[in-house]
Amino acid sequence: MPENTNTPGRSRLAKLTKQHRIALAGVATLGAAALAFSAVPSDAGTTTTDAASTAKVAYSTEPIKGVKASVTDQLAGASLKTEAIQAKADAKAKAAKAKADAAAKKKAAEAAAKKKAEAARKAKKAASRSSQRVKLQPVAATTYANNLNGWINHALAIMKAKGIPGSYNGLYKNIMRESSGNPSAVNGWDVNAVNGTPSIGLLQVIQPTFNAYHVSGTSTNIYDPVANITAAANYAAARYGSIDNVNSAY
Repeated sequence: MPENTNTPGRSRLAKLTKQHRIALAGVATLGAAALAFSAVPSDAGTTTTDAASTAKVAYSTEPIKGVKASVTDQLAGASLKTEAIQAKADAKAKAAKAKADAAAKKKAAEAAAKKKAEAARKAKKAASRSSQRVKLQPVAATTYANNLNGWINHALAIMKAKGIPGSYNGLYKNIMRESSGNPSAVNGWDVNAVNGTPSIGLLQVIQPTFNAYHVSGTSTNIYDPVANITAAANYAAARYGSIDNVNSAY
C-alpha cells in the first residue's frame, strides 16, 4: 500500500527546522555522556590511568625506531668525520715529511757543491803558487871555466843540443895533437897555409871549413875556442861519423 504522506506526526517531524535537529542531537549526546559517567566504578581513576598507560605503550613503537635510526646516522657521520680528520692529518704529515726530505737533499747538494768549489779553489791557488815559484826561481845558467876543460864541456853541451856526436876524450885527444890546447895556434907551413888558408885554433880548422860547418849560437870568430871545437866536430861527424873516429890530420 502506498505510504500516506498526510500522517500528522510525520508532517510535524518533516517540518522541524535544521536548528531543531542540531539541538536534539546535542541533547542526545549529553545524555549518553551522563549515562557513561554513572556507569564508571569507584576505582575509575586507576582504571583510566592504566588505560592511558596502555595507550602510551601501544603508540611508542614507531618513535623508538626513528630514534635508533637517528643515532645510527649520527654515529656513522661522526665516524666519517673522524676518518676525514685523520686522513687530513696524515696528508699534512706526509707533506711535511716530503718538504723536510727535499730540504735535506737541497742542503746536502749545496754542501757538496760548496766542497767541490772549495777544492777547485785550493787547487787553483796551489797551481798559482807553483807557477809563481817557477817564475821566481829561474834555472841558473851553466857557467864554464875559461880553460881547456871548460871549453870542451861547453862545446859538448852545444853538440848534444844540436845532435852532433862526440865525446870528451875524442875532442881532447884531437885538440892536444892539433894545437896542444892553444886556441890561438896557426899552422903557417902546411899545404893549407901555402894555399892561403892556414889551419887555425884548437882543432886547426881552415876558414872555409869553419864557415861551412859553423854551429848556430856560437861565435863567428874562428879563434873562439867553443866555436872552433863545435865547427870541427860538426865537420868530422859529416865526413867520419864522429870526432871520436879521427886519429890523425883530417
